[in-house]
Amino acid sequence: MATVAAVDVTAGPDVGFLPLVSLGPAFASLIGGWRRTAIIGALALALCAVLGLYDGLFDSRRGFTAMASVAGVTAAGLAAAAMRQRREAELANIRTIAEVAQRVLLRPAPRRAGSLSIAVSYTSATAEAHIGGDLYEVVRSPAGVRVLLGDVQGKGLEAVETAAAVLGAFREAAHDAPDLAAIGIRLERAVQREGNGEKFVTAVLAEVGTEHTATLLNFGHPPPLITRPDGSWEFAEPPSYAPPLGLSDQAPDPAEPFDVPLPPGSQLFLYTDGVTEARNNDGHFYPLHERTALLKADEPDAALDAVRADLLRYTRGPLHDDAAMLLLRYDDLPHAS
Repeated sequence: MATVAAVDVTAGPDVGFLPLVSLGPAFASLIGGWRRTAIIGALALALCAVLGLYDGLFDSRRGFTAMASVAGVTAAGLAAAAMRQRREAELANIRTIAEVAQRVLLRPAPRRAGSLSIAVSYTSATAEAHIGGDLYEVVRSPAGVRVLLGDVQGKGLEAVETAAAVLGAFREAAHDAPDLAAIGIRLERAVQREGNGEKFVTAVLAEVGTEHTATLLNFGHPPPLITRPDGSWEFAEPPSYAPPLGLSDQAPDPAEPFDVPLPPGSQLFLYTDGVTEARNNDGHFYPLHERTALLKADEPDAALDAVRADLLRYTRGPLHDDAAMLLLRYDDLPHAS
């Protein structure tokens, strides 16, 4: 508005810059509320009146036309600002509800469970979203710490609904099921009820007790990564994979759980394919096996933050798939849970 006034005074009344004063309330409606737009509009009208008198435009229709232009743009800006504020308030309410839903669906994992330090990281591929088709849960049970990490086929609300059904079944079964195979059967039933044969879930079940051993059951999911204090590592490939949850009728009998050594100082890193299938600009997958040093951070949370930051640097942009990571560090130093 100051620039328009300066140009109008310099160029004189014949150029016709005066209606451009309405740019003030127009831009105010984009970034401010209706009160701010009204104040800027009033200033624009006052400036237009002063400049119109200075230029002698009120002796003709030009001055009144300029005033009408500024008044019209101000009125439109007030309406736009009021509607934008209403939409922003509605969006804020929706985000609050979504955050509550996230805490119910994906509850924060305990930071410690016996000799285990635990950290979780979740990155949704959907802009402004906190939850998606990836899922995780950590439950303390009489048999030890039982863990679920999985990935629902598809995206959107249907994937979230399937994830909710799987998590609910796991939370119930993890406390009283005799072993991972029994938990897997109950998860299979939950997916079949929810998906009607159209949805499937890849997942890893893990159970860590007190014998320096982790028991795993893999339902078509990327194998967990095990790192050891001496710097060695391996992917915990199962002798045979169970079919993804929801596809048991279309595949051979499920595989049996298997044990992997987990001595003190070892780490069990579970992840979804949003991590290993992330690509850089050359189309190469993220080389997780080359990034094991990132997991050596003093705290598990810091280790996952380092992997996540490195993953985003590698892709040089937002992820195209949800990425969930869960790290169990076996330090063999029991703390209060």
